[in-house]
Amino acid sequence: MAPPMSAGGFQNQLKEEGVTVVEVGDWEHHNRNHKGPWGPVHGVMIHHSVTSGSEHTVGICRAGRPDLPGPLCHGVITKDGVLHLVGYGRANHAGLGDDDVLRAVIAEKALPPDNEANTDGNRHFYGFECENLGDGKDPWPEAQLEAIEKVAAAICRHHGWTERSVIGHLEWQPGKVDPRGFTMASMRERVRDRLK
Repeated sequence: MAPPMSAGGFQNQLKEEGVTVVEVGDWEHHNRNHKGPWGPVHGVMIHHSVTSGSEHTVGICRAGRPDLPGPLCHGVITKDGVLHLVGYGRANHAGLGDDDVLRAVIAEKALPPDNEANTDGNRHFYGFECENLGDGKDPWPEAQLEAIEKVAAAICRHHGWTERSVIGHLEWQPGKVDPRGFTMASMRERVRDRLK
């Protein structure tokens, strides 16, 4: 049972891990909390944005799209390895996913296949959109991969979680493919090594 960090504590934890942080507007109070509670939190979810251009990506993730109001995540990790904080609280990033996957994340066990969408992930996960077209060809610069690693490790470190609390959207919701271009197994290895 983990309550989310305060916005200030979240920012401090990220900076202590060595993350370069940019604050976007009134990010601390930009959320979807009127749609339901945020927390208890159980993990970190990584996405790709299907966009290009840092300013464009951050703008969409903060404001949302016609079919999905923002914020679409808590932070945007751009190709230069910078984390742009766009919201804090409930965010439209995870959607409905598999309750068996959530139980595995909580128990920090190997993930089962995600074969149903019956559980509110927006309530239980910190979410990060990573600037990438998601076509399997758009490169993932090392600075960006390192930032994903640091962001995930910072949150895990605060909550006392292992790397098994870090998942990709594709491991949560059937039909999702993100993040595409690196494996979550390789990212979890990086987070595990950073937490040593």
